[in-house]
Amino acid sequence: MRKLLPVTALAAVAALSLAGCTGGSDSPSATDDGTITVWTTEDVADRVDAQQAILDEWSKTSGVDVKVVAVSQDQLTTVLTSSAASGDLPDVIAALNLNSVNQLYTDDLLDTDAAAEVVDALGADTFSERALSLTKDGDTQLSVPSDAWAQLLFYRTDLFESAGLEPPTTYDAIRKAAETLNTDGVAGIVAATAPNDSFTQQTFEEFALANGCELVNNDGDITLDSPECINTFQFYADMITDTSVAGNQDADTTRATYFAGDAAMMVWSSFLLDELAGLRADALPTCEQCADDPGFLAANTGVVSAIEGPDGSEPQSFGEIVSWTILRDANPKTKDLVEWAMDQGYEDWLGIAPEGKVPVRLGTADDPEKFSTAWQSLEAGVDTKALLSDVYPPEILDAVVNSPSTFSRWGFPQGQGQLASAVAGQFVVPQALATMLDSGTSAEDAAKQAQEQANGIKEDLGY
Repeated sequence: MRKLLPVTALAAVAALSLAGCTGGSDSPSATDDGTITVWTTEDVADRVDAQQAILDEWSKTSGVDVKVVAVSQDQLTTVLTSSAASGDLPDVIAALNLNSVNQLYTDDLLDTDAAAEVVDALGADTFSERALSLTKDGDTQLSVPSDAWAQLLFYRTDLFESAGLEPPTTYDAIRKAAETLNTDGVAGIVAATAPNDSFTQQTFEEFALANGCELVNNDGDITLDSPECINTFQFYADMITDTSVAGNQDADTTRATYFAGDAAMMVWSSFLLDELAGLRADALPTCEQCADDPGFLAANTGVVSAIEGPDGSEPQSFGEIVSWTILRDANPKTKDLVEWAMDQGYEDWLGIAPEGKVPVRLGTADDPEKFSTAWQSLEAGVDTKALLSDVYPPEILDAVVNSPSTFSRWGFPQGQGQLASAVAGQFVVPQALATMLDSGTSAEDAAKQAQEQANGIKEDLGY
C-alpha cells in the first residue's frame, strides 16, 4: 500500500481527507497521563512500527511516553469531528498534507505559535524556502514541514540518446520526443486521463503550473479560462491523443506500460524509485530486457523534476509537502518532540520510505547539507533493500532532493488552499479533460467547462 499522490476528495472539503483508524472500535484520543499522542497518516503497519520506534528514542531521554496511532485518510474526518467534540484530540498529527493542514487552520484547531517556535528553534534558513511558504498563511506558520514527495517526468535515456533528443524539460522538448519516439510498439508518453482520479488532477496541474496556468489570481478570481490554461488543455490533449495509449489511464496502468518497456516517458511520483529498481515484489519491471537485468529500467531512466511551458516564467513542479501539525492544547512537550524528530531523529524518519520522503529540512546551521546528503545514502525498498546511491546516479538523486525548491500548488500562494482542494476533490479539470478527449471538444470549451464548475464550487463555499 502506498501514499500515492494524495489529493483530498470534495466529500472531505468540510474537513479534508482525514479519518482515524485504531484497529479497534475506539476512536484515537489524547491521554491525560502526560503521554503525547501522535496521529500519523503514514498508516502502513511496518511504517507505524518504525515511527513508534523512532519516537521511543526521544521518550528514553525525555521521560515522556509517546503513543503513535495510525490514521486512515478516508475515515479521519468523522473521527476528528467526534474527537474534537469530546475533547480527545491528539497532541500532534504527523505526515499531514497541505490540504488538511489548511482545513485544520480554518477550523481553528492549530497551535500556529508552537509551529513557528519549532521552526525558529531549528532555524528557518535550514528549511526549503518553498516548503515554508507552502505551509504558511501570510506570515503565520501553520505547521512544521517534514518531508515531501515529488511529481516527476520519467524518461528512457537510452531511447532519447539513440534518437539524439534533448531531455524533456520543456513543452517543446516533450512534444518533440513524444512524436519522435511514438511507434507501433512504444508510446511516446503515458499520463493520467481517468476522469474521477486525483492522479489526473495532479498530473495536469504539473503541466499547468509549468505553463503559468493558475486556478486563481491574486484577487481570488477563477482563471481556468485564461490563455495559459487553454494552451495547457490543448498541449495535454494533443499529447494523449497523438502519442499515448488508448483508454483511461491511471497510476497503475501508466506504471505497467512504462515497466513493460512500452512507453518512452511517464509522469509519476518519486514513490516509483524503489519499484523502478525492482525492490518491490508486487510491482516489478517487466520489460524484455528486465528478465535478464532487473535493474535495466533504473539504469536507463532519467527524471525531470521541473518543466517549463511557453507561457510560463520559470520551471515549476507539483509536489506534496507533509507536516508535523501541532494542535491547540497539546502537551507542552510536543514542541520538543517535533523539534527532536526534525533534528536528531530526522534521518531515521526519512529512512522509513526515502523514495517518498524527500527532506525539506536540508541541514543544520553547522552543516547546511547534512540531511539532503544523508538522504541520498538511505536504503529504499520493501522486499529487497538497496542504497539509493547504489541504484541511481548523482544527477537523478540531486534532481529529486532539490525538487521541493520548485514545488508549487494551485491556490496556496494566493491563500485559496481550501478552494483548490474543493476543485480538485470534485475532479473539475479531469472531467473537463475527459470531455475533450472523448468528444473532441476544443480546448476553449474544456477550459470554459472547468471555469464554470470551479466558479460554482467557489459560490457554494461562500467566497
